[in-house]
Amino acid sequence: MDRIPGDRIEPRVAPGADRGGRAAYAVDPFEPAYLALARSGELERRVELAIAELADCCACPRNCHVDRLAGRAKICHTGRHAIVSSAFAHFGEEDCLRGWNGSGTIFFGLCNLRCVFCQNWDISQQRSGRECTAEEIAGLMLALQDRGCHNINFVTPEHVAPQVIEAVAAAVPLGLRLPIVYNTSAYDALASLRLLDGIVDIYMPDFKFWHRESARRFAKAKDYPERAREAIAEMHRQVGVLRFGPDGLARRGVLVRHLVMPGQSEEAAAILDWLARELSPDTYVNVMDQYRPTFEVGAETRYADIARRPSPTEVAAARARAAAAGLRTDERIR
Repeated sequence: MDRIPGDRIEPRVAPGADRGGRAAYAVDPFEPAYLALARSGELERRVELAIAELADCCACPRNCHVDRLAGRAKICHTGRHAIVSSAFAHFGEEDCLRGWNGSGTIFFGLCNLRCVFCQNWDISQQRSGRECTAEEIAGLMLALQDRGCHNINFVTPEHVAPQVIEAVAAAVPLGLRLPIVYNTSAYDALASLRLLDGIVDIYMPDFKFWHRESARRFAKAKDYPERAREAIAEMHRQVGVLRFGPDGLARRGVLVRHLVMPGQSEEAAAILDWLARELSPDTYVNVMDQYRPTFEVGAETRYADIARRPSPTEVAAARARAAAAGLRTDERIR
């Protein structure tokens, strides 16, 4: 097995202990959920249902109703096959995902949102990469597994959820055995998430905005808050709180990301309170401070209110609110 150079990262929290005296959530021994579906024949049935959905596409909340099987596309500019921008061992993800060999990350091209501040706008808003069949994506997954990656991490999969299901099914007979991470904006259709039930081991949704007006201005999707709440609740119903193996790596559950944005402290507080109240105070949340003005922000005066980095006070306030809500924010998810 080809190992990636670098020092081994030891788990920062002992498997049998956790902060605040609460018992650790551990999964040992672990088997990816999709293997049981494959053995029962259910995984192949899911593929059939998912691909049929593309004929009148409502795979995401945009509900475009175009025939993607015929190569037509609308908001996401993606037809029958997913566009893959890159695939590599990613060491920039959370500690419990990247471990010591990296998270096996597959970036899909294009997106169903139009975030004016997108830091990956060159692949999310422009066509970058190439169309890949399910078999080709399966080959990428197996190559990442052979390299020693700890999981397969699908980034921006909302508009290609059917193709994700198809690719996982193609990879299982070839020997795929890694956890599946679904790394999403949370602008997902409930129908697609239900097809993913038992296929995805770790859901990693963003929760970007609480107010419809913010979502309309900054992501061109005024229904984002409602759809995100529905989606994250469904993810939690499927896999529950985040659980780890004895090595400290995530095995199954929900890990929520919230990017702190300038002037959005009220929205951050509402999002964090909702997660603790409606999901569980044991929900793991990565409160992120990486926001910077880019893409259309700074170039257009109408976004002047977010054309700066969040202040240290804003970041500290969001993290304090998460702690006050009882949410888990320890070093494993940074």
